[in-house]
Amino acid sequence: MTTPGTATGSAAFEFPKVEGAAGSAPTIIAPKGTPPSTLEIKDLTIGTGAVVQPTSTVTVHYLLMAWKTGAIIDSSWSRGAPSTFGLNQVIPGWQQGMPGMKIGGRRELLIPPALGYGDMGSGPVGPKETLIFVVDLIALK
Repeated sequence: MTTPGTATGSAAFEFPKVEGAAGSAPTIIAPKGTPPSTLEIKDLTIGTGAVVQPTSTVTVHYLLMAWKTGAIIDSSWSRGAPSTFGLNQVIPGWQQGMPGMKIGGRRELLIPPALGYGDMGSGPVGPKETLIFVVDLIALK
């Protein structure tokens, strides 16, 4: 687990700035420069509840931005409802980046293509895209 404002992984980049308090829709300031080549995790708010395990089913609000374009690709806040899924059902970047997070927390994940949608992309995610997620953890099963 990281502390607010600290990150794991390689440090030859800057985390995109996230504005807004946990529990409300965040704003991400589009990044500049070269994206990280490894999964990067930054806890913006540390929760106080139960801890995500690799086998957990999570209920989250999230915002997804593409590093290359700075475009918002998806947002559960925009849809008006959180999403629930098992970590075994999502991309490797989530499987590796969510364990250790506590309910009530907000985490920023920078996911390189190899742990996201790879060379081909998927739907609105372009090929070789680094993904920027801001995730609020609401509940666990």
